[in-house]
Amino acid sequence: MAKTVPEIALDSFDLAILKILQRDNATPQRTIGEAVNLSAPAVQRRIKRMEEAGVIQANCAIVDPAKVGQPITIFVEVEVVSETAELIDAAKAEFSATPEVQQCYYVTGEADFILVIVVATMADYEALTRRLFFGNNNVKKFRTFVAMDRVKVGLTVPLEASVSAR
Repeated sequence: MAKTVPEIALDSFDLAILKILQRDNATPQRTIGEAVNLSAPAVQRRIKRMEEAGVIQANCAIVDPAKVGQPITIFVEVEVVSETAELIDAAKAEFSATPEVQQCYYVTGEADFILVIVVATMADYEALTRRLFFGNNNVKKFRTFVAMDRVKVGLTVPLEASVSAR
């Protein structure tokens, strides 16, 4: 059963804190407080509230895949045979459990899923396709796009639009 999280309204202080944390989540709360005109304890309370509400989903290091031996980024469109809820949930679970799959999106259009995958070699990708796609009776077809260059990568959410929408 999914855990329900409370909805919270974000004010301009919260958005300013988020903007700083998206750049560097190791920024000391004292420094954040000085930047947004709040005390460090007030910043701490706001961050905790946003974590509890699921606004802040994780605090993690962003690692360059190439620097740790995973230089190949691949985008894959996956089309399934049957879109029953049970089979879609099974595909979501399998893709989510695969370490090479960095991102997985269930999408509309011709493809059913878009995956972002990182691997060390094309041989590793071939082995992965055998496990994830050829070994899955519900995968109708898949298309592979190999990235030639990582031009922009990130998960930063633009917050300026959030401010103007309020």
